[in-house]
Amino acid sequence: MNSTTLDDDLYPSIEPYETGMLLVGDGHRMYWEQSGNPEGKPVLFVHGGPGSGTSPWQRRFFDPEKYRIILFDQRGCGKSTPHASEPGADLRFNTTWHLVADMELLRKNLGISQWQVFGGSWGSGLALAYAETHPAAVSELVLRGIFTLRPHELEWFYEGGAAAIFPDLWQKYVAEIPVLERNNFIAAYRRRLNDPDPAVHTPAAIAWSTWEGATTTLHLDADHVAEMEVADRAVAFARIENHFFSHGGWFSDNQLIADVERIRHIPTVIVQGRYDMCTPMMTAWDLHQALPEAEFIVVADAGHAATEPGIRRALRAATDAFAG
Repeated sequence: MNSTTLDDDLYPSIEPYETGMLLVGDGHRMYWEQSGNPEGKPVLFVHGGPGSGTSPWQRRFFDPEKYRIILFDQRGCGKSTPHASEPGADLRFNTTWHLVADMELLRKNLGISQWQVFGGSWGSGLALAYAETHPAAVSELVLRGIFTLRPHELEWFYEGGAAAIFPDLWQKYVAEIPVLERNNFIAAYRRRLNDPDPAVHTPAAIAWSTWEGATTTLHLDADHVAEMEVADRAVAFARIENHFFSHGGWFSDNQLIADVERIRHIPTVIVQGRYDMCTPMMTAWDLHQALPEAEFIVVADAGHAATEPGIRRALRAATDAFAG
């Protein structure tokens, strides 16, 4: 992402003042970093995917004079190790509840009593899972592009619903799968993504990743699509996403929305693009109905991505309001 496109809406680029690798168990090491004001209000940025990893521009949603800004790469992606693109990658210990435990371990290791949790797309689902598990640890929630991995959410984007809007892009996603396997694309891609042969798993990963990359913005962002075509990143991203989706996020039916009673006391802002084709507004609306106390912001001229102008302005306004 070219950070110069964000200059009008977000804070200036900054560098971390501390980085580290946290041993989280099961052979995993989790990358984390801190930037901004070491004495500021702690905020945890929760990236999407799952499997996308963090990027430097994501520090820029927060006032660096007021916030202690913490980013981390979830298991298997970004700078965390082992990377899910590696041969023989083992995802057994990469689940929602492992990630929730990792976040809590990071909080304790950094000596933080409470932090704001900021998450978009899959990050919104993981932020909800964390907050509902550890409500006393969360001061506020800022959520964008709500995604809770319910079956109909996955079916919409990965099994053909969004094809009604993007038939040309869907054709490329479908082309990787033989006709007789097209009754379940997530399962068909799972077989290919877990094949040890790079000639099989790499093109499948690129097709999976670029389908998502091409459809997350209101207007096609060719640079973002190109980033999603990078082989190692695409393989890790697609493998982790598919792994989580194949297991429904290890959630019970409607779990994240059904359990909002646990977080009703936490000040929350929900930001949703009206024309989000990746995580359509139906889920944000369901969360809004279950949690009417939250501020609900619908950006009329935006898709899914946090880089959409109206969305990034709304997210910065939310963090400014919570900065104290």
